[in-house]
Amino acid sequence: MSGTAPQAPSCILHEAGTCRSCPHLALPLPDQLAAKQSRVASLLAARVPTDLWEPPAASAPERFRNKAKMAVAGTTARPTLGILDSAGHGVDLRTCPLHVPAIEAALPVLAGLITDLGLRPYDVPARRGELKHVLVTASPDDDLMVRFVLRSRRHLDQLRAALPDLRRSLPQLAVASVNIQGVHQAVIEGPEEIVLTEENRLLMRLSLPVLRAGTPAVRCADGVELPLYLPTRSFFQTNTAVAEALYATARSWAGECEPTRVWDLFCGVGGFALALAAPGRRVLGVEVSASAIDGARAASALMGLDPGLVRFEAGDARVLDPGASDGSTAGAFGAERPDLLVVNPPRRGIGEQLAARIEASGVGRVLYSSCNPRTLAADLAHLPSMRVVRSRLFDMFPHTDHAEVLVELARD
Repeated sequence: MSGTAPQAPSCILHEAGTCRSCPHLALPLPDQLAAKQSRVASLLAARVPTDLWEPPAASAPERFRNKAKMAVAGTTARPTLGILDSAGHGVDLRTCPLHVPAIEAALPVLAGLITDLGLRPYDVPARRGELKHVLVTASPDDDLMVRFVLRSRRHLDQLRAALPDLRRSLPQLAVASVNIQGVHQAVIEGPEEIVLTEENRLLMRLSLPVLRAGTPAVRCADGVELPLYLPTRSFFQTNTAVAEALYATARSWAGECEPTRVWDLFCGVGGFALALAAPGRRVLGVEVSASAIDGARAASALMGLDPGLVRFEAGDARVLDPGASDGSTAGAFGAERPDLLVVNPPRRGIGEQLAARIEASGVGRVLYSSCNPRTLAADLAHLPSMRVVRSRLFDMFPHTDHAEVLVELARD
């Protein structure tokens, strides 16, 4: 019925208590979002008054996850792809209603490949077996990146030889790789990555939407296209539509203050930097991952951006000083002090030292994208001369307590 509030999907595993990944699945989505907004607003109340919250960007209730991190267990003949229970045994999540359709369709094919090749799932309690995880990422165009996390190189040649048959079964397969994770630890992937395909990056063609308050974030035909290249070992938001809403909001807010020099710290594959690029505007993105920087540069070239204006550099964003113009880590990139600083740190936040340098820098505006409101609150306390102009919640992970927040700050 038109106008009906989006409802949470039904899930047999949730109802049986077998999978607890979505603790709030039984609640209607609007009630979930209202509770999440209230909780986050309370955490940030010391710096973000109630009237500075814009309406949150909601998610679709299902089919929103663009990646599946599937632990492989069971047997070669009957593998499970999903999670492990408290005893280390597999719980199959191939029917999880949160995955986008391209992933849901790919998982049975990958399970069949495990059986056909005789790949033995890793038995955590016994510490035996080879295949630990299958990691699948889907682009908005339904192209796929598939990564097999193995204990050793033992089955590398088998997987390479099976690639033509796998592509016939999964014609949308763009990138396939093997990751070697040889230690018995709760770590999903290891440092060694062997790419099996000619292409080593997945093209994520985003469309930055025009959003309507209180409605789910949806892709739109008339949006601004933002192509991003995702290397095998790099981070991208799990919810494509809400990520598009996040970048679109940042682009809109930045456009109002018309900055001439933008720094994007912890830039990853360049989402914010590329979304904020504009004629005549100098943009610098800094990220510790060299492969992510390579992807950002490739995306910038694909967009036809002037490399003299939009630059990406591999480096530790935590040691930069936005207030320095030469003779420092900032000067090492030949970058002038920005008039807009974007920070998108991991869950631990930017930390007291970087916050202190931003506080002393004189930078006029900051866009802070946070995946952890608690560390955001701590970081804001170290920026006393900057006031919050506006904030917005982005529901990247509905049915959970996870919250993504974008805050705009201006110098008093």
